[in-house]
Amino acid sequence: MRPIGDYLPKDFATQKKSKATQRGELMKFFCRHLNYSRARDGLPMLSMSRMGKILQGIPTDDLYYLKSVCSRAKSFSKKFWWEIDPKKHENENPF
Repeated sequence: MRPIGDYLPKDFATQKKSKATQRGELMKFFCRHLNYSRARDGLPMLSMSRMGKILQGIPTDDLYYLKSVCSRAKSFSKKFWWEIDPKKHENENPF
């Protein structure tokens, strides 16, 4: 009878489970792009925890839409902040 360790891959003990999520990847994307423009303007950097608080009420599917809209815009930062502000969208007709 062989020990169970013979059947496991050699690096099994050192492998770690990935905690990457779609939402986390999108948060990193937004942080990277927003912090790039904030650094040029002399503003403090946004942390991942602050970005999580900002995007807290937005579903993940809507974040993909936000990503595509902001990526196509001339100014990523301006478009991002305009899109996530609910006051700017009060007067819009949904239909």
